[in-house]
Amino acid sequence: MIFEMGAKLDGDNHDTSKYDEKPKKQKINKNNKSNKPTAPSTFNKNEILPKNQHQLVFTYEKRKGKPVTLVGRFSLNDSDKKEILKLLKKKLACGGAIKEEWIELQGDVKEKIITILKADGWKFKNN
Repeated sequence: MIFEMGAKLDGDNHDTSKYDEKPKKQKINKNNKSNKPTAPSTFNKNEILPKNQHQLVFTYEKRKGKPVTLVGRFSLNDSDKKEILKLLKKKLACGGAIKEEWIELQGDVKEKIITILKADGWKFKNN
């Protein structure tokens, strides 16, 4: 035999079972540290309040170098929160999301939010 150097290729003798199952990656929540203001102790998550009894507050954050404005705490049912988010996104031409009782909007749009929501009958804590 001239070609004796090299790997022996004998077919199916190699066990590949440990390579068949890939380990599942765990999701890591990068936004675990939250500095959202806390509501008064009288706040009940399940209680639904009318517009004029809310005391909305603002928080401004930078995430990945981009500004984010948070408005909340809305003690409403989910469909009403979605309607408010839809109104704000449409009027402000920006992206947004609902996270628990907070509405997050892209950009520094605090003053515009105040004018839109005050016209709709909402009240704010510091304004």
